[in-house]
Parts: sequence; C-alpha cells; structure tokens
Amino acid sequence: MLIRRPDDIPSSEITPESVYLNRRRFMSAFAAGALAGALDPELLVGAELARPRAPRREEDKLTPYEAVTTYNNFYEFGFQKEDPHRNAHTLRTRPWSIAIEGHVKKPAVYDLEDFIKPHKLEDRVYRLRCVEAWSMVIPWRGFPLADLIRRVEPTSQAKYVEFITLHDPEQMPMQRQPVLDWPYNEGLRMDEAMHPLTLLATGLYGKDLPNQNGAPLRLVVPWKYGFKSIKSIVKIRFVEEQPRTTWMKAAPHEYGFYANVNPNVDHPRWSQKRERRIGEFRRRETLMFNGYADQVAHLYAGMDLRKHF
Repeated sequence: MLIRRPDDIPSSEITPESVYLNRRRFMSAFAAGALAGALDPELLVGAELARPRAPRREEDKLTPYEAVTTYNNFYEFGFQKEDPHRNAHTLRTRPWSIAIEGHVKKPAVYDLEDFIKPHKLEDRVYRLRCVEAWSMVIPWRGFPLADLIRRVEPTSQAKYVEFITLHDPEQMPMQRQPVLDWPYNEGLRMDEAMHPLTLLATGLYGKDLPNQNGAPLRLVVPWKYGFKSIKSIVKIRFVEEQPRTTWMKAAPHEYGFYANVNPNVDHPRWSQKRERRIGEFRRRETLMFNGYADQVAHLYAGMDLRKHF
C-alpha cells in the first residue's frame, strides 16, 4: 500500500483552480510590483538559472486550462486538435512503468510512483511553441530531467537520451494506422537533457497531467518545438548514436533532430517568423529559442542552425 506523505499530495487535491490562479496573482504584487514580471517564465524556473531573463514583448498570460487541455497534438488519439481530448479516455495510466536502459550504471524498471518519489516536484511556467505556429503559456509541474540522469549514472558512452512512448493500439487507436513509425520516439543530446530548463512533467495547473496532455509522464523542452516534448513516456534509453526520431523518419526535410524554435528558418510549408498565442487573434513575433536564448544559445555555439534545424 502506498502511504502518501504531505509532500506527495498534488496541489489539485488541496487548492481549487480558481484559488490557485488568484494566489499567483496575489503573490505577483510583491514581485517587482508588476504582474508581467511575476508571470514571466524565466522568473519561475528555479534559482539555479542566474542568467539574464529572456527578452519579452509583453506579459505572458497563462493560457486558460480549458484551452491547454482541449487543443492538442497527440496523433495516437487523432489528427485534429480536438481529437485527443475526445479520445484519450481510453489510455490507462495506472499501473504505469518506466524502463531505464542503455549506457547507465543503474538500469531499472520503475513503477511510476517509485520513479517520481525521489524527486521534489516543482511548478514552472514555460512557453510552448508548436511548429504549426501557435503557442501557449503553461504552468507545468515536474522535476528536472537532469536529476534523473544523475540518479541513474550514465556512462561515458551515453551521448544522447532517447525517449519512447507507450505502444498499445488497444489504448491508442490511431496506432493501428501506419501514419507514423510507432511507437513515437524522440531524443536529446546529453547536454540538452542535462540543461536545468529540461523538465519531466507530471502535471499542469497544479493537477495531474490529463491523458490528452501526455499522462502520466511527458518531456517539456521549452526552447524547442512542441513535437520534441514527447508524451506518455514508458522508456528512457541512454545511447551513443543520435536517435532517428519519429518525425525525422516521417519527413526529414521538414523536421530535424534539433527542432529549436528559430524564426529565421521556415518550415517548407509555412513561415516561422510569427505565431498566434492560443486565445489571441493577433499574431506576434516569434523569439529565437522561443525566448530562452539567454539560457540555451551557448549549447549551439558554432553550429549552422539552418543545417542543424
């Protein structure tokens, strides 16, 4: 039997969503005297990031919970943005296990609760930018991927981290269709995976992740396009060679391994210079690295970002 300590109880079981939001607004009055500053993602990503804040055009308002949970890309449950919300009820998130494999000193298969228990969950507000030129601002709950990596002790042969989604056509009906090479997989270079912004998310808005948002465990890499932030993870592999990821296999001329938000490199079918924040009618300029350039640009120093897109 799992005995839950106070630190293990999600805030959704204690604080209603409306109170959660009002509390954030109240606290913001004490942060530089401005709501815009209090809701800026770079102020909420942890004290370990002592670098300059990302440039901001105006305050980043949180995208409403209803929009975050009803407008999604999750092809395992359908191709339209509304499909995951309608169809993801078939996903069973308990029991759930995560396998750690590859070049690590401590490979293991964890039950979800045992996987999460050693880590302190944090609330972080990140922008999420989709390759189709829409974006959201989401309050995630999770822990840094770097904490897990240190815990499992990768060897010197581990140059990349690969992530793999559940493959179960009974639960994920679109996996019966050969539209992609299932199961969905993604990957990061080791230094990207170790960056303190990279998050393993277990919730949003103080609640457990809804199925359509990648329950029970997903990756969030805020300076990359959304397809990089793989959902419903069941396996994490430490590998020596760069993984050939799902969208690279499906359309290599459109989707590169790095997937960094770069307004200067257009998608072959549309421009990436502007984006529409969900809930707004106007379009805004897209920021380099989704506004996190001060934190992550050094990872790509000397690289041709048109070639390595």
